[in-house]
Amino acid sequence: MMTKIKKRARRAVKTEFIRTIRYKGRNQIGTMAGLMTVIAEQGGSIGDVKSLRVGEFHIWRDITIIAQEREHFNQILRAIKTLKDITVEQVIDEVLQRHQGGKIRMGLNHPIETANDMRAVYTPGVAEVCRLIKQNPEEADNYTWVRRTVALMTNGSRTLGLGNIGPLASMPVMEGKAALFNKFTGYNMIPIPIHTTDPKVFIETAMQVSAGFGAIHLEDISAPECFEIEDTLVKCLDIPVMHDDQHGTAVVALAAVINACLILQRDLGRTRIGQIGLGAAGSAIARLIMAYTKRRVLCCDANPLAVERAESLGGQAASLEKTLHECDLIISTTGVEGLIAPSMIQKGQIILALTNPVPEITEEDAMNAGAAFYSDGRRVNNLLAYPGIFKGAMDARATCINDEMLFAVAEVLSEDTPSGEIVPNPFDLDVHLNVARATAEAAMDTKVAKLYLDEEYFEGSHYHERKLH
Repeated sequence: MMTKIKKRARRAVKTEFIRTIRYKGRNQIGTMAGLMTVIAEQGGSIGDVKSLRVGEFHIWRDITIIAQEREHFNQILRAIKTLKDITVEQVIDEVLQRHQGGKIRMGLNHPIETANDMRAVYTPGVAEVCRLIKQNPEEADNYTWVRRTVALMTNGSRTLGLGNIGPLASMPVMEGKAALFNKFTGYNMIPIPIHTTDPKVFIETAMQVSAGFGAIHLEDISAPECFEIEDTLVKCLDIPVMHDDQHGTAVVALAAVINACLILQRDLGRTRIGQIGLGAAGSAIARLIMAYTKRRVLCCDANPLAVERAESLGGQAASLEKTLHECDLIISTTGVEGLIAPSMIQKGQIILALTNPVPEITEEDAMNAGAAFYSDGRRVNNLLAYPGIFKGAMDARATCINDEMLFAVAEVLSEDTPSGEIVPNPFDLDVHLNVARATAEAAMDTKVAKLYLDEEYFEGSHYHERKLH
């Protein structure tokens, strides 16, 4: 069913442009205050301020300026340069600085300092380990990194909001995902860029290298090819395979839906939900919510094939206007800035506008139009899900990632959310630990785990305590 998604004009909403300036200022009262006043008068905001060196007559500082866009930052910079007591010495792009040399590297579990160390970790000592694994492949779990390492595979055909930029240009995103995975699990994630848009070639490549990994994380692959790739790999491999843009996003969205209803004291089972945008994320969100609530979701997209696919999964096709008019809770993942006009919002609606970096409607517009609750993609972030899901699945030696595992993760995320918030803080290490434990226990409950984890693994898990009592 065609909608007006393509036709509606974009609204003038700007994203953030952030730079740090390093300046020398006169060491006297009022110098810094004058600088901040100029930034504010030009419509900018201030982030971190760091003093680098204090001299008798001058102070050197780094100050982060948050502008709307590049030209707005340049406008602020020109105004700063008119201040007689301030000398701008450098404009620093902190993002580029943090990417120099890449963001990840390989480390060692044991030191290699002597010839004896070398013989133990390589030839001739390694031959004994190879023979052991040849006789019993399961020993690879004990003597290699396989069960602690995820293959992060992409062809860069749909990278963030950048479109098809190819596998090499998508590497900064892959390195970022891998760095975060290691940060929150201690396990490894290795980016594998695959230079093809042919699903069959992608699948064959993934199959050929899969023996060296405990799981496969699919990332930034365009629809509908992503569906064929994931479905085929899930059927052919006995290790967890998950397209994070689909299911990682879906499980966090489900947690947000659960929490939004709790905050407003509404019955999720009676809440009519609409999904606007049926790409990889949107279709997975609609499917998971329907599987969890056992109720149909109204679905709309500009692409008739995407709508047909949603209908095949149990969704109900609807226009953009019908979805917004009839649903109590709206989720949008269209990538279209300003798609939802304030006049389309119904009083008391829950709005989850998840497009990044600029959503379909801003919080201010939605709430002023009568929405009861609003959140966006900056808060509803799949970082809350994928590290723990893959860790828990690999710990339990799961052969797949099923809906029951995703339901368990959504519920533990809901339970771990502070009062009044929509989702937990993604930097809370306990959250990732609880996600891993919930995933592993659900894998065991549904008989897809090859390894039964004992009580020690689950000690301290909110999810496990709930199950026991």
